[in-house]
Amino acid sequence: MLPASYAVPATAVLALGGLLACFAGYRLFRFVLAMYGFIVGAFFTASLMGPANQWTLVVAFIAGGLLGAVLAIVAYFLGVGLIGAGLASLALNVGWARLASTPDPPTVLLVVTAVVGAIAALAAVRYVVIIGTALAGAWTLLVGAFGLAGDPSARAAATAGDVWILYPLDPNPAHWWAPFAWIALAIAGAVIQLSTTKKKTGR
Repeated sequence: MLPASYAVPATAVLALGGLLACFAGYRLFRFVLAMYGFIVGAFFTASLMGPANQWTLVVAFIAGGLLGAVLAIVAYFLGVGLIGAGLASLALNVGWARLASTPDPPTVLLVVTAVVGAIAALAAVRYVVIIGTALAGAWTLLVGAFGLAGDPSARAAATAGDVWILYPLDPNPAHWWAPFAWIALAIAGAVIQLSTTKKKTGR
């Protein structure tokens, strides 16, 4: 967990990064991959850190983030497939939670769905990148905006690696409406990206 004094800068970075990803994710896809690689790597490192002094936490947070960013850039050509797999898995989890009696889908079904999603994504690169970055960017922007507005739970999430910052389907109870705002913002971002980018081959 990062010191509380870093909450505002962390949420500002999240808000700015989310804004870029939501509305310019296709144009800046490599940057977006690196940014989210940094976020995942940093928060994963923070979740593993035990009690330590401030500078140790900060250095570990940055080191984990840089490692995540490097891995994301190296995996650039796998990025589209990973986005497709992620979106397919997300859709399966949402549908399963609403229609099935068990909370989680079977692992085999989840893996098959992810593979199918990855294959489909590679066949429709532009649209998958736009939709994936719009969804990810919209949620990151929301969490960052909440933190900048002074919301204590959002600031805590931005410095502690709270699950709320990574999983929009598990929002803070105080913001029950956040998923609806997330979807609306993502749609707006996707529409803007589609209208301001041209289809390219060999993306």
